[in-house]
Amino acid sequence: MVLLSLLVGCGGLAKGVLGLACNWGLQSTHPLPPNIVVKLLKDNGFKKVKLFEADPGALKALGRSGIEVMVGIPNDMLASLASSVRNAEAWVQQNVSNYISKYGTDIRHVAVANEPFLHTYKDMFVHTTFPALQNIQAAIIKAGLGKQVKVTIPLNADVYQTDSGLPSGGNFRPDIYDLMINIIKFLQDNGGPLTINIYPFLSLQSDPNFPKEYAFFNNTASPLVDGSIVYTNVYDANFDTLISALEKNGFGQMPVIIGEVGWPTDGDPSANVNNARRFNQALLNRIIQGQGSPKRRTPPEVYVFSLVDEDNKSVQPGNFERHWGIFNYDGSIKYPLDMGNGRPIVAAKGVKYLARQWCVLSPSASISDPSVAQGISYACEYADCTSLGYGSSCGNLDVRNNASYAFNMYYQTMNQRKDSCSFNNLSVVTTVDPSQAPCRFEIMIDIGKHELAPSHNKSSAARIPSLISALMLVLALVICGVY
Repeated sequence: MVLLSLLVGCGGLAKGVLGLACNWGLQSTHPLPPNIVVKLLKDNGFKKVKLFEADPGALKALGRSGIEVMVGIPNDMLASLASSVRNAEAWVQQNVSNYISKYGTDIRHVAVANEPFLHTYKDMFVHTTFPALQNIQAAIIKAGLGKQVKVTIPLNADVYQTDSGLPSGGNFRPDIYDLMINIIKFLQDNGGPLTINIYPFLSLQSDPNFPKEYAFFNNTASPLVDGSIVYTNVYDANFDTLISALEKNGFGQMPVIIGEVGWPTDGDPSANVNNARRFNQALLNRIIQGQGSPKRRTPPEVYVFSLVDEDNKSVQPGNFERHWGIFNYDGSIKYPLDMGNGRPIVAAKGVKYLARQWCVLSPSASISDPSVAQGISYACEYADCTSLGYGSSCGNLDVRNNASYAFNMYYQTMNQRKDSCSFNNLSVVTTVDPSQAPCRFEIMIDIGKHELAPSHNKSSAARIPSLISALMLVLALVICGVY
């Protein structure tokens, strides 16, 4: 039966469908337990995941899960890794070799840095990124993992540009041109892909004159004509600008991964559930159908950004930064999605919450009391109030409910401590849900109630069925002509 079901799926394998992949961010005050996240990934058909840091809990939980892992190195570690190959060897031993050998974590890529050449960084990482990449590659080879684990650098799409305004005019930024060529040549020589983050949402959000429809797939926008190619959306046009840059410089066959692409649901007038659902569903359809771009028909690996919301992310780029998840912070569903073949999106299971109670402004409190404004300011300094912004899901609350939202976010962030709902005696705890659609008053995950992830170590007897399944898979792939 296993073999039969695999053979039925040969068509999808032959078309080069790469499976679903996503980013798993960990900057949350109340993160989902790693074992619940891994189950969430598997339940929704994700085969690959990208981590922005080598988080021990996540890497252990991913062990023997059947999910391929790209593990990231934060920018603040680049100087240390660039300065010493020994530092790189120690990092690889601790964060790659260790999890592969002890936990069976299927690490396939190490992502050195994250968008290190952004204009906003003002060359902060220009001199350390490439040496760090070289040292990590040397350390991977020394660890005997050169065939299994490949290096890459997730780059923002601002590393390339087009002076003509057309994808065919694409080339790399003059200020980092030589560096980009050296990096790409190094990646090519070592079998590593180039990773690029593309954000149609940011194209729309940052430019008031940007045609909204062009940010989406299946739209009514006026197309962009580039010679014989017609572009109907900015995602394809952006990607092919990169492909043109690669072709111009002799790297036409360079493998490319889309490291991040998605749409947020809050924190900006354009960031809402309807837009996010429209964009992400069309994106998933492209991935599932194995659709490439006009210049490169072979589909790239695409990592959806992101799996869950992160209430502790920096909001320097905008309040929307905390709302990229296709799930809420607790793994609950934001909006319906077809994850392929009519399979609906599935919520996280086994999540435990704090008590069903909220902190709100007391009915007896006067909104003219200056302590109310002070309390809101204090609460939002330590908790996430990004949903209160203009055009956001809670942006239309009146003053009383605005204060209640801020007080409650602080109360929940502080794990409902008794002293966290005082605010100069202006607040009270209630068991009546104050949420007003679309504004949701949160109750946080009870981190203390969650047990550690169960061990993934199995007895040899328990591994036999898995071994048989693996052999069946190989046999089916051979029959399908994939190998």
